[in-house]
Amino acid sequence: MKCLLLALGLALVCGIQAIVVPQTMENLDLQKVAGTWHSLALAASDISLLDAETTTLRVYVQELRPTPEGNLEIVLRKWEDGRCPEQKIVAEKTKVPAEFKINYLEENKIFVLDTDYKDYLFFCMENTDAPEQRLMCQYLARTLKVDNEVTEKFNRALETLPVHLQIIPGLTQGKEQCRV
Repeated sequence: MKCLLLALGLALVCGIQAIVVPQTMENLDLQKVAGTWHSLALAASDISLLDAETTTLRVYVQELRPTPEGNLEIVLRKWEDGRCPEQKIVAEKTKVPAEFKINYLEENKIFVLDTDYKDYLFFCMENTDAPEQRLMCQYLARTLKVDNEVTEKFNRALETLPVHLQIIPGLTQGKEQCRV
């Protein structure tokens, strides 16, 4: 009996450590997110994923395009060999309106944390298959103008996530961000 109680207690403790990322968007209108976007801030569970402009997850979203099938085409740019070529990722719809399945650098899920459609969109890419969960989030805006109120809202949204995220702000400064 003592072994059974010990096993149950251990199972509960281990279960509590499982990472569950909250979804704050209940509905997502893909047609309203369509269009040009700019990456204004990046955050990651492991800063090495973002610490240099050529790291794997340091991508700059340029445009979101809904497909007729209900998927989301993401047009982005990423520094490679001193250039910043355009890349496209198709995020496949799931049963959850604000969540998509992807196959990009081992990442397997994109989800929208929050958006007002006209000014900002917060999204995250997650790899749940890795031994340690990896998470990268971005604050996207329709213009390159940084809105301090929205930046604070992004910071608060990150606080709801179950992993510690480090933020790289100021992506609109200087020549770092890939521009067309």
